[in-house]
Amino acid sequence: MRRASFTSSILSRTLSTVHDGGTVNLHPRLLRVALFSSNRTDNSNSRRHWFSPLLNSFSKSSGQAVSLGLVGVVASVATAASVYAKELPPAEIIPKDVVLYQYEACPFCNKVKAFLDYYDIPYKVVEVNPIRKKEIKWSDYKKVPILMVDGQQLVDSSAIIDQLSEKILPGKAIISVADEDETKWRRWVDNHLVHVLSPNIYRNTSEALESFDYITSNGNFSFTEKITVKYAGAAAMYFVSKNLKKKYNITDERAALYEATETWVDALNGRNFLGGSKPNLADLAVFGVLRPIRYLRSGRDMVEHTRIGEWYSRMEKVVGESSRIKA
Repeated sequence: MRRASFTSSILSRTLSTVHDGGTVNLHPRLLRVALFSSNRTDNSNSRRHWFSPLLNSFSKSSGQAVSLGLVGVVASVATAASVYAKELPPAEIIPKDVVLYQYEACPFCNKVKAFLDYYDIPYKVVEVNPIRKKEIKWSDYKKVPILMVDGQQLVDSSAIIDQLSEKILPGKAIISVADEDETKWRRWVDNHLVHVLSPNIYRNTSEALESFDYITSNGNFSFTEKITVKYAGAAAMYFVSKNLKKKYNITDERAALYEATETWVDALNGRNFLGGSKPNLADLAVFGVLRPIRYLRSGRDMVEHTRIGEWYSRMEKVVGESSRIKA
């Protein structure tokens, strides 16, 4: 009876968010986690030793040729590494104690993680249970992400990144045309790009289940909650996504996703990144919110049917491995 009551409670709270002729209020706790999922792959080991078989293919009599060839290979690798090398802030201004309270699948949390990862800021993660939220009961702010930086609480993903930038990137205080362009596209991420993602990952029942399978597998849920949230949440968000389409005037969710990504590629104007040779905060914001969906059906379709794949691959390389401190 308790499981049935729990399921009924979640469904009723979720479906009650759709009201007033399509106006959607995503306040209920279940819907806070109903965002996006990711499945990052790490090919660092294969990249690290990719040229090893090359050496074995030559005999000792070809030593000179091998030496010359290896010099060329090393030079090429070094050049590629320098192109995507990070501009790390001085160690003395890096925060010493950083804790991120998050939902693993949340796009706004992933924006913050993209920033932390790119600048190699070590951080711990506390996965918040979206139903009970006991992990953040100490805070008056009841949303995620919450970032604790050396004892100071920072909230709201864009504000968090602004405040961290002031701490570790003193030069960002100088306003330029490039900064204005960066600000414009960061706002575009928050005001447009994120709104086309939910209708895509919950486009049909199979994609909704795919998303919730990741959410429940990587989130902080009890066994009972995992089963209930996966199926009740997928069903609820399938219907909620239809109302999101109406709210944001989306007729074809895939077309809207493709159009948004093509708009971003056009903004690059042939550059490796919006920031030029290095990513700026807008690059990190777009990468952060897309990273959770990249290996879902919607993300695979996005890469297959638009030009964003090359930029995304460059971002994966330059952001590199996570600086998250393993528990």
